[in-house]
Amino acid sequence: MMVRAAPVIALFPEASFGAALNCVGIAQILRERGARPVFICHPGFTGLFADYGFAEHHLPAPGPISGKEGRPDTWQDFVRRHLPHFNLPPVDQLDTYVAPTWEAIVDTAIDAEQGLSNLLARLKPDAVVLDNVIMFPALATSDIPWVRVVSCAETEIPDANVPPYLSGLAATDPARADFEQRYLAAIAPAHDRFNRFRASVGLSALPSGEFLEPSPWLNLLLTPRIVKRDRALPLDAQKFVYLEGCVRNEGPFEPPEFPRGEGPLVYLGFGSLGASDVALIERMISVFATFPARFIVNVGGFRDAYRAVPDNVYLDGWLPQPSVVAQCDLFIHHGGNNSFCEALYFGVPSLVMPYCWDGHDNALRAVETRVGLRLDRASWTAQDLASAMSTLLGDSNMRNRLKENAAGMSANPGATRAAEAVLELTRADAKRDR
Repeated sequence: MMVRAAPVIALFPEASFGAALNCVGIAQILRERGARPVFICHPGFTGLFADYGFAEHHLPAPGPISGKEGRPDTWQDFVRRHLPHFNLPPVDQLDTYVAPTWEAIVDTAIDAEQGLSNLLARLKPDAVVLDNVIMFPALATSDIPWVRVVSCAETEIPDANVPPYLSGLAATDPARADFEQRYLAAIAPAHDRFNRFRASVGLSALPSGEFLEPSPWLNLLLTPRIVKRDRALPLDAQKFVYLEGCVRNEGPFEPPEFPRGEGPLVYLGFGSLGASDVALIERMISVFATFPARFIVNVGGFRDAYRAVPDNVYLDGWLPQPSVVAQCDLFIHHGGNNSFCEALYFGVPSLVMPYCWDGHDNALRAVETRVGLRLDRASWTAQDLASAMSTLLGDSNMRNRLKENAAGMSANPGATRAAEAVLELTRADAKRDR
């Protein structure tokens, strides 16, 4: 394979804003380094990458969703439909949310097969950066070097010293064996179906519980050093690179003038999907109204659902999150890995209120490593929320540790490390072809 003067790097994030914006951060540095990053994106993300100046190549939309019972029109619809299940503990979400999610993800990989195969043949990229939780067989059979990005929690890659993925448990928790057994049983139908599809295109089966193999070329993990786990079997440093997060560059943000404008600045952002939980955010705003701080709240597309807003609260439907977090004293979020890493990158304590997926794992890790606190999203009281905010805002030792860690992350930014590792892969591949 001949590498062009400006290597073409195709970034292929899953259909979630976390993965999409993580890949934007990498693409921004690739562009600065002279590469030509392009995006392979799902239909629902049309325009997102173009807004950052990148070419988009869209996977064909699957056939009519109504042909498969229960399949949602969009991923956002799927999550909103499962909102009540997020009040359950992680082990009870396995049957109600995790298993249906894996079924939907397997559908996505199967639906994309022919369209992705045609697209890769047309683009002929020098490498593909896959930020996903499942392998797309069209990529595995293409002979194009590919990079796996682990933008969820580090628990995505199993190890005896690492808690079970999506469990919110400590590695040594006595409930571990039961969770692992129930997890494998819940996802078995989706896993079996995916392995049958892999076999149909000539790929080997994956072990129980795994939907994506490590890349034989390069694997990138967002996990910053301050929350990194000690593994029983260390990952090969030549093929597994820890990135110290992967924070994208956003436009500037000027904090608004608050009618009641005193106190620390707190940012609440539950991600584009968590913003649909209007009832939860309204409960939180009622506590904010009496707390001595200023609050910026990301409400996504639901701004019209809020009527009376306290003078110390500012609502918006979209915010340049990294630029906001950089100016805040506390970040309240759902434990998504992008949000968790952004808080660490800017030295801001986290109050994590997880609702699903790796949010449970990151919430526990915030407590274990003393970079934040966890608060259950369903059972908290007004006193619980106020007490957690007061504790985090008043913990000078935690803040000093976070600022020291942030200085180290800023000196070695993950997006730069990722871009350089990907470009080195393309150079090494070019040498092998000569």
